Amino acid sequence: QVQLAESGGGLVQAGGSLRLACAASGRTFRPYVMGWFRQAPGMEHEFISAITWTGSTYYADSVKGRFTTSKDNAKNAVYLQMNSLKTEDTAVYYCAADLQYGNPWVRNDYDYWGQGTQVTVSS
Repeated sequence: QVQLAESGGGLVQAGGSLRLACAASGRTFRPYVMGWFRQAPGMEHEFISAITWTGSTYYADSVKGRFTTSKDNAKNAVYLQMNSLKTEDTAVYYCAADLQYGNPWVRNDYDYWGQGTQVTVSS
């Protein structure tokens, strides 16, 4: 059993930055992929970014160049640094862990999910 908890969300003005963190707890934790998804009001779940255990990263076109994901294996944590935030980035952000071999951008490939953290970007 793996439990994930996001933190770092909040209210920020457009052009600002936030850093989200996802902490994992449970027994041996070595996910194949740690991913970030978001869901804006009235919108579908959207892939944002992911990082594999080897350090490979993936980004959606909408955030490429603005968001950076990283991990700290010693802390069982993954991070999402969000810069140059736009109002359209407003959403609930979720972290997820895929313990199997899956595609980072496929939501159904993930095994565990956090509860989400709200990010609101104002103009």
